[in-house]
Amino acid sequence: MNVTLRQLRVFIEVARRQSFSRAGDEIGLTQSAVSRCVRELEAEIGLKLIDRTTRDVQLTDVGANLVASVSRLLADLDDTLREVREIGEQRRGRVVVAASPTVACRLMPRVIAACGRQFPYVALGLRDDVQSDVVRKVRSGEVDFGVIIGPFAAEDLTSETVMTDSFCVVMRHDHALAGRREVAWKDLDGEQLVMLDQASGSRPIIDAVMNEQGVHVTVAQELGHSATVYGLVEAGIGLSVLPWLALPLPAGSSLVARPLVPRAERTVALVRRRDRSLSPAAEAVWALIGQMPKRAEDLE
Repeated sequence: MNVTLRQLRVFIEVARRQSFSRAGDEIGLTQSAVSRCVRELEAEIGLKLIDRTTRDVQLTDVGANLVASVSRLLADLDDTLREVREIGEQRRGRVVVAASPTVACRLMPRVIAACGRQFPYVALGLRDDVQSDVVRKVRSGEVDFGVIIGPFAAEDLTSETVMTDSFCVVMRHDHALAGRREVAWKDLDGEQLVMLDQASGSRPIIDAVMNEQGVHVTVAQELGHSATVYGLVEAGIGLSVLPWLALPLPAGSSLVARPLVPRAERTVALVRRRDRSLSPAAEAVWALIGQMPKRAEDLE
């Protein structure tokens, strides 16, 4: 049986209007074209669907049953096609993004909130992982794309820088350096520090800057999460050097943060597989992150 959607839609319109001519006017076909569609449908089914007279159009019992069934099917089809179109227009879909911890804690909440406002039917999931795991999940396809610390280059991945971030020193409010508006890297010489470990995307940059500035410190603890770093700093174990994206400081704590000069920067970059296209929803979220402030210090 070779019944077409066009034949079914024309038949439904004739049944609704109870007229070949009015149905043709509604759907933009001549009366003869409408009549031909109905005859072709009847021939394919092998049953008469409409009784025609010179004055009106009447459905047969078979035709009435077909109208009820086909109307539901066409409504479901229209809903499905509408949903597909909305996916193509970036209105629906699930997107999973992995981000390095210091990026996830400050930047990504703003991205998720903005996504909820602009794309209410996009479900945005966040995975916070150390940078090496973010890259691994991007490569494996576990996530749509990642947000990492740059610069970053790999033959199988493509990246795009979206933001710069600088560094600050975090200390108790009663530390000798806490009264300054900004702190020089060289002022850290001889201090004891509590640092993020080497899995952090920012640690190699911090170490390189201190080496360049001739700063010698004692690293008392190396940790995986900034929340633990804050606890040890508040306990008096030492100072810490962190990117601004690792803020804000815990509410009610005795900690303060001061910018480090000269300003040293790291970049925040989006990364995805080179051989895999993003879904329209993921493209929308990718573009949304690109619209965030270009400096981490400018985040509200």
